[in-house]
Amino acid sequence: MSNWIEVGQVNDIPKLGARVVKSLRGDIAVFRTADDEIFAIVDECPHSGGPLSQGIVHGKAVACPLHNWNIDLETGDVLDPDHGCTRVIEVAITDGLIRIFVEAEATGTHG
Repeated sequence: MSNWIEVGQVNDIPKLGARVVKSLRGDIAVFRTADDEIFAIVDECPHSGGPLSQGIVHGKAVACPLHNWNIDLETGDVLDPDHGCTRVIEVAITDGLIRIFVEAEATGTHG
């Protein structure tokens, strides 16, 4: 099963903040940058599983709160000197409403 789910309005997420969407395949972190861009990635650092939604957003990247690995929000790739990646979730915004594409039905949001 796959579908688009509504996350909320862009303004519901603070600049440089995140919201977590629960899904049957794990948590998804939805980020808002200082430039009001929205990105979504799996809420798990590829290094040791740290919750990326609790990391610090800078530019189009987030720093994992556990070991400061930096993950590119556009690609999900870990930035040098570290290596790895996390899955990017497709985002659509219509009239300020954020939707993300999930393969299984989400269960709710928080954060």
